[in-house]
Amino acid sequence: MIRKALPVLFILMFFFSKASANQVNISIQGVEGELGDNVDAYLQSIAEQDYSTSLQFQAQLERSFRDALKALGYYNAKFHFSVKKSDLVISIDPGDPVIIEKSDLLIEGEAKQDKEFQQLIEESGLDKGAILNHGLYEKLKSDLRNLALKKGYFNGQFIVHKLDVAPSINQAFVSLHYESGIRYQFGDTQILGSQIDLDRVVSLTPYEKKEFYDVTKVGEFNQSLSNTDWFSSVLVEPDLSELGDERELPIKVSLAPQARNKIETGLGYGTDVGVRGSLKWKKPWVNSRGHSFDSNLSLSDPEQSLKAGYSIPLQDVLKDFYRIQLGIKRRHDADTNSIQSNLAFERHWILDNGWHTKAYTRYLTENYTQGLQDDNGQFLLLGMSFSRSRIRGNSMPLWADRQDITIEYGDPSLLSDTRVTRLLAGTAWIRSIGNNHRGIFRIDAGANFAEGFDKLPPSLRFFAGGDSNLRGYGYKSISPTDSSGALTGAKYIATSTLEYQYRIYQDWWGAAFYDVGDAFNDSFEVKRSTGFGVRWGSPLGAVRLDFAWGLDASEGSEFKLHFTLGPEL
Repeated sequence: MIRKALPVLFILMFFFSKASANQVNISIQGVEGELGDNVDAYLQSIAEQDYSTSLQFQAQLERSFRDALKALGYYNAKFHFSVKKSDLVISIDPGDPVIIEKSDLLIEGEAKQDKEFQQLIEESGLDKGAILNHGLYEKLKSDLRNLALKKGYFNGQFIVHKLDVAPSINQAFVSLHYESGIRYQFGDTQILGSQIDLDRVVSLTPYEKKEFYDVTKVGEFNQSLSNTDWFSSVLVEPDLSELGDERELPIKVSLAPQARNKIETGLGYGTDVGVRGSLKWKKPWVNSRGHSFDSNLSLSDPEQSLKAGYSIPLQDVLKDFYRIQLGIKRRHDADTNSIQSNLAFERHWILDNGWHTKAYTRYLTENYTQGLQDDNGQFLLLGMSFSRSRIRGNSMPLWADRQDITIEYGDPSLLSDTRVTRLLAGTAWIRSIGNNHRGIFRIDAGANFAEGFDKLPPSLRFFAGGDSNLRGYGYKSISPTDSSGALTGAKYIATSTLEYQYRIYQDWWGAAFYDVGDAFNDSFEVKRSTGFGVRWGSPLGAVRLDFAWGLDASEGSEFKLHFTLGPEL
């Protein structure tokens, strides 16, 4: 009987002991700040189910914690363990720290006079009299190696690297001598696999031959080549097989041509225009000079458009270029029915500060019916635009802004039906407090100063309402009306939005907003809307669902629902 019961007894004791071990609570006393954080980090490396009050586990903890304290210069710590039921209390007396008695940090070779190397030494935290920190010692070694590779000291090496510790007297002796060798320079640039003329590719190099090597400029060159969209793969690297006594180091550029044709299809939905589809066809490079072609067919119930563009890069291929654009658009919604065509010749400059400047001439023809007016028009417009967009983050950035200004002028002596000056301006800002609170402010305005406003086609007039401004009103439903009550379009427009968002969970946000504005001819009559919504930062962009109420809308049409996908600015 007893023999048969013993296995059962041992099994019960085993499970009870495991259950007890799994309930052990550990508390640490006597260390705070950086010491406490390091001890906690070592403790977290042990799985909680392995916690125990046994002497063996206490010895394991002491070894781990002693290593944690040694890393920060405390070699003579004392430990006291006490057990109260399932609680294990560890009292630590870190003792006196090890002090650096000797600090022999030396840069030799051509980097001896390099201020960045000297700065690393000065900021290393390994001065005589400082508390020893093994992490700072390893960090200095790593930083010196990385800086040498960044600046072209490819033969650099440590000729002395020694850290001696005398725990009995709490002293440390640091010796670190780095021999940099010579600093290499940019040599010839060898380009392989390019279908684009070499002078076009070489024009993107951010360095000059015999200029001192800097890996930042290698990365900049790599990024610039990728941004052209001429190549499917780009690799820029120094040819280290050519290292020797000569300072000039060849740069090897390996390229693979981008596909001649790229086709992209899209299908979306927005409450303003309903289901919409798109077909994009792009030729990233048309010829060896790097010219490119792109087109976009967009279809929805109220609007159908076809656009095509041809770009001709100039000397600075990414920042200076000519562009020819042709567009045809049909619009049929509410009180507007029009077919328009645009032919534009543009000159683009992208400045170093991020501003995109464009000077252009565009020829517009439009056959239209707007309310009671049935007409056609032509305009040759001279224009300038200035725009800048900045963004930090993904589809739901915590910091972003946009500014844009456009000026256009048409004159009867230059094929325009009437003299007109058009001004358009807008700005939008996204700012945040912490990671859970976002604010969006947007204001947009436009004005037509025309001798004969009735000669302006609908595409040059202003309409407000919809998911982009006054969300409590229908799409382009706000403007002055004619004697039949049909919309005519407006001379002026001004709208503004203030929105607050709160992160609900991960990429999901709740939103509350207030919109004001009007599209008008003579007097501004404020239209207001307010509401709430949900935002999702999807991989494809920001998805927005808004429930909006027009506070000044006619009875029966106060509520609008908006669903959109795309950038918030």
